[in-house]
Amino acid sequence: MNKNQGRIVKVSGPLVVAENMFGSKMYDVVRVGEPKLVGEIIGLDEDKAFIQVYEDTAGIGPGEPVFPTYEPLSVELGPGLIESIFDGIQRPLSIIKEKVGHFITRGIEIPALPRDKEWDFKPLVKKGDTVEEGDIIGEVDETVLIKHKIMVPPGIKGEVVEIKEGRFKVTDEIAKIKTEKEEKSISLMQRWPVRKPRPYKQKLPPLSILSTGQRVIDTFFSIAKGGTACVPGPFGSGKTVIQHQLAKWADAEVIVYIGCGERGNEMTDVLIEFPELKDPKSGEPLMKRTVLVANTSNMPVAAREASVYTGITIAEYFRDMGYSVAVMADSTSRWAEAMREISGRLEEMPGEEGYPAYLSTRIAEFYERAGRVICLGKDNREGALSVIGAVSPPGGDLSDPVVQATLRVVKVFWSLEDKLAYKRHFPAISWLNSYSLYKDVLEDDLARVSPEFPKDSREAMKLLQEEAELEEIVRLVGIDALSPKERLILEGARSIREDFLHQNAFHEIDTYTSLKKQASMLSLVMFFYREASKALEKGVELEKLINLPVREKIARAKYIEEDKLEEIEKIKEEVKKEIEELFTAKV
Repeated sequence: MNKNQGRIVKVSGPLVVAENMFGSKMYDVVRVGEPKLVGEIIGLDEDKAFIQVYEDTAGIGPGEPVFPTYEPLSVELGPGLIESIFDGIQRPLSIIKEKVGHFITRGIEIPALPRDKEWDFKPLVKKGDTVEEGDIIGEVDETVLIKHKIMVPPGIKGEVVEIKEGRFKVTDEIAKIKTEKEEKSISLMQRWPVRKPRPYKQKLPPLSILSTGQRVIDTFFSIAKGGTACVPGPFGSGKTVIQHQLAKWADAEVIVYIGCGERGNEMTDVLIEFPELKDPKSGEPLMKRTVLVANTSNMPVAAREASVYTGITIAEYFRDMGYSVAVMADSTSRWAEAMREISGRLEEMPGEEGYPAYLSTRIAEFYERAGRVICLGKDNREGALSVIGAVSPPGGDLSDPVVQATLRVVKVFWSLEDKLAYKRHFPAISWLNSYSLYKDVLEDDLARVSPEFPKDSREAMKLLQEEAELEEIVRLVGIDALSPKERLILEGARSIREDFLHQNAFHEIDTYTSLKKQASMLSLVMFFYREASKALEKGVELEKLINLPVREKIARAKYIEEDKLEEIEKIKEEVKKEIEELFTAKV
């Protein structure tokens, strides 16, 4: 038997056991069977290798060959990533469709980055310059929104002995660097193993807000650039819509959207919507700054794990260029289920609810790759990678091991509630259960938008909490038992819920709200509540305050366009005027 060839001894779904695998290492990629299916070694025992196969193993049997590559599962990083749609192991789905039709042929080998396309490379260093790992040696205009910065790969430093300019393919040599030992050839593309985080100089604390355009998130439960967030919720509570909204409107320069084990029709919505959506800042299509990794529920289960690592490695690469990157992982529960299935087939000792004992470690390792960092390179540029993961616990049970393991490592928790979704309140994020541990450090950022914004936010949250307590009393003894002041609290909280927190993802104006508009809207709602409280104390009837005509305008303030915010100030004047008229009528 060929020394470089193993032999299958057992097939158990996506798990294949092969013998004669001397020399192979953990997480090496292998080609399995006659169709040469892609697999990855996840366990070793003497000459036996346990391989998780990323394609359907139907028809594969004992005795067939296994071909080791002696290389870890890696992604190709270079021009051509933006606007691409990859599967879990970075095969380009649009090119596969052109070549073999709508279904992925087993064992198909197509490089992730197009080998025939030429890119216009502009060098930023010259011959004789000294460079170190991470230095930017040139640029490629990948799309109108993203300048792709070509960096010296990690582990290489020395003198530039040759640098070219012009049009090149990703595999062409564009520079030569003389290191201490040898001359290294540099191309537009580099490869990186997906399970190994990309290096950086220093991790920094996250200090600036990642604005999302979603009022409940930015005002009450904001996430920082370089932060981590978790969106758990039961079926039908709007996790995917929130992930779509964040992918569309988050204040990040590059978006990596990972559809991990989600239903095919939901991923189809993303693929159809994104090319048509316009970026609010530039007016260009959103796809011009987006990378999609699609691994739907009908694709092989093992590839779900790979898709999460593929997505975050691509995101780290853009972070290393100095960009602010946001990763949406939808959903990490499907990834955990894939881990559970493979672990079961490996006959490992199960942990809680059958998940492997290392579940918490894997989830923590994934979220740890987020952060605001000083990148490699002499210029000390700053990059940020924010990670937002959706979790789909069975029946919406937040004590599920995946939710609990996630909550231990993330700093923001947006709790979705089906009760709110059934009341048609979207986004269905519970203001009583959610939290953000970045709230204090981001207050300065909110205060820069408007000095009153943090104070209004705290007061509004206090009103919502008081409303929850009063609703218990109303349930027991009825609303008539409340004093006018308490009934006004209920009315003020209702206004916060309906006029501010409720947001229509499908309305062209309401779908996105800038921080400035959020501050103005909240200020208007709180202004009415404060003025009404003063009037109530001076003897004005509650019913008259509740039924003021201006309240219709407060409710419709969310539909005011971003460039017409002075109209909100005019509504405040009307509130003042109408309340003063009530005083006059009383006298």
